Amino acid sequence: MSSDLPPSTEGRLADRAYTGIVRIITEDDLAIGDRLPSEAKLAATFGMSRTIVREALARLASDGITQARLGAGSFVKRRPSARLGTHMPMDALATTLGTYEVRFVLEAEAARLAAQRRSDRQLDAIERALEALRSALLSNASAHDEDWQLHRAIAEATGNAAFLPVFDHLQDEVMRILRAGVDISRSRPPEVIGAMMEEHDAIVEAICAQDADGAALAMRWHLSQGRKRLMP
Repeated sequence: MSSDLPPSTEGRLADRAYTGIVRIITEDDLAIGDRLPSEAKLAATFGMSRTIVREALARLASDGITQARLGAGSFVKRRPSARLGTHMPMDALATTLGTYEVRFVLEAEAARLAAQRRSDRQLDAIERALEALRSALLSNASAHDEDWQLHRAIAEATGNAAFLPVFDHLQDEVMRILRAGVDISRSRPPEVIGAMMEEHDAIVEAICAQDADGAALAMRWHLSQGRKRLMP
């Protein structure tokens, strides 16, 4: 049965359900592969409709945290890293991770267009931003500003000024992710930071070669891997 609530209200309730389910995973110490409570039980726990809970579960699945199994319910696929809480309040997790859906569309197309249209000056700016990121990642520097500047330089190289205000609108949420991603990655073996750098290299190499499809694919891969890095 569909909800009669306005979309904005439904979205806020789905955010609350999303946060509540993540809290169940973390506070009840559910392991990967554990089954979540049923939709009906979650709806009763949160005082919401099953439609809202279903939307939250769909978003959790999209973010790689849960996995639905036909006829069996939803199961934990990945647990958000405990270190995430030092970078964002749990209540902001749904909104912050939700920016990935926008970034998949926006930044993959930006990389594609940058590969097709970038000028020599813009390519130079991208390459300089890449080297600044490399220096920051391989040191103890924070690196999130350098990461942001590289992605923004790619958006600027589209030659379409409409990309920049949309990209900049996401800055606060993206910066939370970038800070968390670097911090979590540095807590793991060195090859994790190496993989992050290789992903950026692949994007820039494709833009340099004017390989539009390769640049879009490399960007999507980087973003998908970045989302996974937020999990243990």
